[in-house]
Amino acid sequence: MQYSKKLLEYFKNPHNQGKIKDADAVGEAGNIKCGDIMKIYIKVKKNQAGEEIIDDIKFETLGCAAAIAASSSLTDLAKGKTLDSAMKITKQDIVEELGGVPLIKQHCSILAQNALKKAIENYLLVSEKAR
Repeated sequence: MQYSKKLLEYFKNPHNQGKIKDADAVGEAGNIKCGDIMKIYIKVKKNQAGEEIIDDIKFETLGCAAAIAASSSLTDLAKGKTLDSAMKITKQDIVEELGGVPLIKQHCSILAQNALKKAIENYLLVSEKAR
């Protein structure tokens, strides 16, 4: 299995790794078959146009190099985006950001995407209840 240089860079030097203690929401996704578990933490604020954006995002991932790299690249793709735009990040966006991912490891990109969607959905549920 051959990893791209970009994927290996994200794995060796992950961006936005860790927890947000006072996160507005957390999303978790896992795969029992491979053992990968991802948690995505988000902090949301309104931009100048009044749209809710992901102001801060961090991840905790237990898994292989591809899982850590997918989580890391996802945080780069989502940070600063509106919630609607972040929800539209696809597996393919993550794969392209990583410079390609072996087919057998592309499920890691789907897990990262799912964890972000769950975080956003959890945020929307909590903010809806607060209204």
